[in-house]
Amino acid sequence: MAVTEQQIQDVLKQLIDPNTRKDYVSTKSARNIKVEGNNVTVDILLGYPAKSQVEPIRKEVAAKLRSIPDVGSVTVNVSMKIVSHAVQRGVKLVPGIKNIIAIASGKGGVGKSTTAVNLALALAAEGASVGVLDADIYGPSQPMMLGIRGRPESKDGKSLEPMEGHGLQAMSIGFLIDVETPMVWRGPMVTQALEQLLRETKWRDVDYLVVDLPPGTGDIQLTLAQRVPVTGAIIVTTPQDIALIDARKGFKMFEKVGIPILGVVENMSLHVCSNCGHEERIFGEGGAARMAKDYGAEVLGALPLDIGIREQADSGKPTVVSDPDGRVAQIYKEIARRVAVQIAERQQDHSAAFPKIVIQNT
Repeated sequence: MAVTEQQIQDVLKQLIDPNTRKDYVSTKSARNIKVEGNNVTVDILLGYPAKSQVEPIRKEVAAKLRSIPDVGSVTVNVSMKIVSHAVQRGVKLVPGIKNIIAIASGKGGVGKSTTAVNLALALAAEGASVGVLDADIYGPSQPMMLGIRGRPESKDGKSLEPMEGHGLQAMSIGFLIDVETPMVWRGPMVTQALEQLLRETKWRDVDYLVVDLPPGTGDIQLTLAQRVPVTGAIIVTTPQDIALIDARKGFKMFEKVGIPILGVVENMSLHVCSNCGHEERIFGEGGAARMAKDYGAEVLGALPLDIGIREQADSGKPTVVSDPDGRVAQIYKEIARRVAVQIAERQQDHSAAFPKIVIQNT
């Protein structure tokens, strides 16, 4: 009895993508279904980077298709394609960058920069082209965390070449000034510096630019909201009530300026004693989940209070590169995939598809 395309569709509807949590048919991930005799070929196109998931997904889909009665050979091709998605109205995309992710916190000291760099490295580990923009003009930390020294080059005298570390493209005011020089600047100078760092860097085909924002809801955050094409924002907090009060302000700010919240990352969620293994929730528990529920957002993941995360970031080799197979790196990669899925499910940006209209005198 011949295998039909409908049988294949029915099977694919039963399979749930572990990252989107939806089936491959409703997400239009299943493409080019071909039946020749009883031999089946299916393409699965993922809209997010998932290098570590490609083989497990291919095997699962192939195994399920082989369960169809009378099926012959089964070929499943899994690939990834990352596209630009919609940003705030009236703000144009930056050349060389498809999507911009803002990493924010209402309060300092919650591990936002560490989360930003590890998230960027996790996206890169999953197969994306990733850049990091250190938007903390007063306290840049990404040069140290990425272990990058030296100054950026300018080949044309107008724009800067991004620095590179662990496969990431990076730009920071920290590359342009001495490490001990304080930035004694007023707000307008700081916002101008941020725009220059973003727009005068020659980013090379970046799928995701991770922007490490300073804490708070001041000038830089407002500039980002009004002039920078942000695909979505992530709020980093700890479970502590004091941190959550300020994190809620960050939520409100992004809501007001029309930037979608991709989710919440709860840092320092749990402390595990390095001597005895005892687990203790030093800063309380459930705070991020309650806040996310109030705003209809998702908790992307929870990270432990771990001395290794701090030591690795300080040494210029963050957790995702220094211990790529460890438990903490896996949490960062899970967060990265969820962020990328959240972006993939948003409206695409088609501005590049429209032709430019040129009016000439004839």
